[in-house]
Amino acid sequence: MSGRTPDAKAADTGLKAWLTTRDHKRIGIMFLVATTAAMALGGVFALLLRLELLMPGETIVDPMTYNRLFTLHGVTMVWLFMIPVIPSGFGNYLLPIMIGARDVAFPRLNLASFYIYLVGAAITLAGMYFGAADTGWTFYVPYSTTSAAALVPVLLGVFTLGWSSVLTGINFIATVHTMRTEGLGWMRMPLFVWTVYGTSIIQVLVTPVLGMALMLIGFDRLLDWGIFDPARGGDPVLYQHLFWFYSHPAVYIMILPAMGVISDVVCAFARKNPFSYEAIVWSTMGITFVGLLTWGHHMFTAGMSTFGAGAFGILSMLVAIFSAIKVFTWVGTLYKGSIALDTPLLYVLAFLFLFIFGGMTGVAVATTSLDVHWHDTYFVVAHFHFIMVGGTISAFLAALHYWLPKLSGRRYPERLGRLGAAGVFVGFNLTFVPQFLLGNRGMPRRYFDYPPAMHTLNAISTVGSWVLGASMLFIASYLLRSLLRGEPAGDNPWGAAGFEWRTSSPPPVHNWTGEPPFERGAYDYTEGSPALEGARDE
Repeated sequence: MSGRTPDAKAADTGLKAWLTTRDHKRIGIMFLVATTAAMALGGVFALLLRLELLMPGETIVDPMTYNRLFTLHGVTMVWLFMIPVIPSGFGNYLLPIMIGARDVAFPRLNLASFYIYLVGAAITLAGMYFGAADTGWTFYVPYSTTSAAALVPVLLGVFTLGWSSVLTGINFIATVHTMRTEGLGWMRMPLFVWTVYGTSIIQVLVTPVLGMALMLIGFDRLLDWGIFDPARGGDPVLYQHLFWFYSHPAVYIMILPAMGVISDVVCAFARKNPFSYEAIVWSTMGITFVGLLTWGHHMFTAGMSTFGAGAFGILSMLVAIFSAIKVFTWVGTLYKGSIALDTPLLYVLAFLFLFIFGGMTGVAVATTSLDVHWHDTYFVVAHFHFIMVGGTISAFLAALHYWLPKLSGRRYPERLGRLGAAGVFVGFNLTFVPQFLLGNRGMPRRYFDYPPAMHTLNAISTVGSWVLGASMLFIASYLLRSLLRGEPAGDNPWGAAGFEWRTSSPPPVHNWTGEPPFERGAYDYTEGSPALEGARDE
């Protein structure tokens, strides 16, 4: 077995051992805890926003506080939760195990990336709270260069978070290239590994561009350079190009690992090979590279040539084709499968609905004539949340329930899991479907108030947010109880064929005792497969 091993103290259970560990599994768990806490915080901000919008006029906060709340919500959910949660959390824990390695390529760098994340999160949250940041998560100029808020600490915090993202991406790319166990070729890797690998490429290529854009805003504010000031030869549209060159591929940093989760869970609960492994792999890489060229569809109303708008629209629809390939492949895998409707698969089905619905609206807003009407309305808010929030959270909850036995050796109560999944699905749709209708009627996003004629749809959306929040709290309660007093799960409670299920649950310090048993494929459910030795409850 090639590769480096974690430190000898990794098996210690004390706090110091956790804080100084180089074991990728513990680092992954720490990322999961930190990002889940960020999700909870961002969710509280969202509930406050929806409570303000329950009625027309001022309800609980004034307009400026509302601006600060949606900045807190957006920055926290995007930079602290959705971007790092699956790649840095589950990716860290599972990727080395899935390729038969003992750890990642650079264990010390891995731990450093976690502490850089914590430092960046602390600077960002403190900067937003004490500096009264009110620009939203996009930091659009010219407002971000002229706002009275103390914005530089927030820019520094997000810049720091970017370093964590880049270091994690470099580590995963090196790990996949150099540490696969003997005999594990590229086209035998688990699909989750492929999506984390594609995500890592995006992180390394585009995150520095975000850093440069944020630095330029900082220079404008601190040194009065006027980079984005048209009166002094600057160009505010330049910032949009720089920001969206990162932030549209960042959509795939969030959704590609989620697609990897869906691919693995679908196969496990249909007890079938993927309908087309190659189609999923090549569509993953297609999204990875074509997604780098689609940022301009965020800027159709910013003054773009007809050719430019057409080119960005076509490229955006090409990404939709790659996404559709995945959807058809997942459905084909489920067809005539031995399906068990356990909680992880329920979240997969929720993901499919939200992703297809959100994806079709994405094709619509990539069409210039439609986007002119919907741009900066609640239609875009609903589209973004269906894809990014609905897709990421559905996949996150699917992964959490599917791999909880691997992480902890314990099971969650299945009936409560199904109830929680139903609550999340109903609450999410109650929250965001009305926002499509509001946007189509012209309600602008980021507005503190709205006309009385739009009250009913806003009230339904707010009630839906309460259902969603209560469901997430319910899920957190039974999962925490399961971690403390859950039933022992055994090594492979699902009877899954994935490579990660061929070691003990939880895995030993070095992941494997002896050589990894990878003779059979990661999706082999034929007779004699290790999957058939599992104990999946029917």
